[in-house]
Amino acid sequence: MIYSMTGYASVEHEVSNGVLVLELRSVNHRYLELQLKLDDHVRMFEPQVRELISTHLKRGKVECRLSLAHRATEQRQVQLDDNVLQQLAQMTVSVQRHFPESRPLSVSDILRWPGVVLGESTDQETLGKAIQEAVLKAVQQMTAARAREGAKLKDIILERLVDMETQVAKVRPLLPTQMQTYQARLTAKLREALGVADEERVRQELTIFAQRIDVDEELSRLGAHITEVKHLLNAGSPAGKQLDFLMQELNREANTLASKSVSTEVSQAAMALKLLIEQMREQVQNIE
Repeated sequence: MIYSMTGYASVEHEVSNGVLVLELRSVNHRYLELQLKLDDHVRMFEPQVRELISTHLKRGKVECRLSLAHRATEQRQVQLDDNVLQQLAQMTVSVQRHFPESRPLSVSDILRWPGVVLGESTDQETLGKAIQEAVLKAVQQMTAARAREGAKLKDIILERLVDMETQVAKVRPLLPTQMQTYQARLTAKLREALGVADEERVRQELTIFAQRIDVDEELSRLGAHITEVKHLLNAGSPAGKQLDFLMQELNREANTLASKSVSTEVSQAAMALKLLIEQMREQVQNIE
C-alpha cells in the first residue's frame, strides 16, 4: 500500500482527573522530523511518545501536541504539601544568597512545582498507559488517512503513466518516416547541386542522420522506467525516495528525446512527456 505523508488525527482520552487531548499533523518531508509540544503535566512522557511515533511513521514532518485538560466541573479539596513548601523556601533562600539578583518564585511557579498540590496528580503508570493508548489510536487514524490519500496519489500517477506510454507509442512509428523524408530531401539537393544523385554521399549522410536522430535507446529506457514505477506503486510504501529518483531518470530521457528531435511531432511528444513527469513528480513528493 502507498502512503501519503500528509495526514491529521485528533484523539481525546479520559483519565481519572481530566482528559488527554492529542493532535497529530503531518506534511511531506525528506526524512522523519518530529516536533513534540507537550504541556507540563505530560512532558515527562516525551521519550515514550517520540518512540511510539517513530516506530510507526517513517517519513514526514510530524507535529504532535499533547495536553492534559483538568475537568473544570470537579470540586476538590485542594491541599498543599507543607514539606515541599518548606523545601522550596529553603532552596529559594539558598539560591538568592548565591544569586542576589535572581527573581523569586511567584505563586503560580510554586503551585506548578511537582508535588506541591496534593491530590491533583494522576498515577504516573496509569497516565503513561493512557498516553500510549492515545498515541497509538492517533497514529492509527493518521495511517488510515495517509493510506486513503496515498491510494489517490497512486491512481493519479498510474493515469499519467498510461499517458506517457501513449506518447512513447506515438514516437516510434515516426522515425522511419523521418528517414524517408530526409533521404528524399537530401537526394533532391544533391541533384540540384551536382546534376546527379551521388548514392555514396547519400548513404553517408543518411548514416550520420540516423545516428543523430536515433532515440530507440531513450524510448526503451522510458519504457523500462515506466514499468519500474508501476512495480514500486504496486509493491507499496516506503517507495517515495525510489520514485523520486525514477522521476529524475524519466525527465533525463525526455530531455534527450527533445534534444534529438528533428520534427514537430517528436518535439511535441517530448514536451508532453516532460509535463506528465513534472505532474507525477509533484505527487511523488508527498509519498512516504
